[in-house]
Order: sequence, then structure tokens, then C-alpha cells
Amino acid sequence: MKKFPQPFLLAALATGLAWASGATASAADTKAPPATKAIPEKKAAISTGFGNIPSVFVLPTSVRDGRDPFYPESVRAVENAMATAHTVEITSLKVPGVSGTPGHLFAIINNHTFAVGEEGDVKTAGGPVHLRCVEIQNNVVIVEINGQLHRLNVEP
Repeated sequence: MKKFPQPFLLAALATGLAWASGATASAADTKAPPATKAIPEKKAAISTGFGNIPSVFVLPTSVRDGRDPFYPESVRAVENAMATAHTVEITSLKVPGVSGTPGHLFAIINNHTFAVGEEGDVKTAGGPVHLRCVEIQNNVVIVEINGQLHRLNVEP
């Protein structure tokens, strides 16, 4: 007769017991529950009266406004906030043309094609600019840059 290692026997025994208890539990689940009076469930949530409160995170614009709790000596958040607040020279944005059908126009802005509602980065002399195309007409394109609307005329 072949001898099995003792850990194997313990594992096989545990598996057999687990299977047997699961089999008896599934058989017990098929029985109808005893007829009792229905008890209404209590709600676990407590109503505070405030409704849903969204979490709002504001990046600090200076070291005095706040700091990173994990890296208190880091000024990374302040540098990132200052970098995104650069001004954009609108004259560096060129619209050489508009194409498409009257119901679905496309505008070409600095060699990138945009439809209404699309956003993306375009290259300018001052660096990349992130913009969103708001409206396209035959000779005017309205874009949003840093939360401000700008009107760009199509070049003749």
C-alpha cells in the first residue's frame, strides 16, 4: 500500500468535509422556509438631511494654501498649478479652413481637425495649447481655452 504524505491527507479530509457541508446546506436550502410572520426590514442608512455631498479637491496655488500630506516638503502640486495657468496668445492659433457638410462641419486649427465638442492639444509658438471646439460656422470658429471663449476667424 502506498503511503501519502500527511499534509495531503489533511487537505483531502478538509476538502471532503467542506464538500459534505456544502451538500447538506444546498439540500436544506431546497426546503420551504417555515411559515412565520413577515418582519419589516430596518434601513441601515441614517438620513442626515444633507443629501449627496460631492468631494471637491482644490489644488493649492501657493505653499501657504496647503501641501501634500504624503510628501510635505514637495512643491510639486504648486508647480503644476502654476504651470497650467499660463496665458495663450490667440494670434498664434490659425484656422486655414472649414470643411464638411452643413450639418457636420470640421475646423482645421493649427493643422489639427476638430468637430464641435471635440477637444485636444495644438502646437503653438508658445507651447502646446489645450482647447475645445464649441461652435463652427462658415467663416468663424469659437473655441474654449482655459475656461474662456475665443472667436477665431477663418483665414481667406
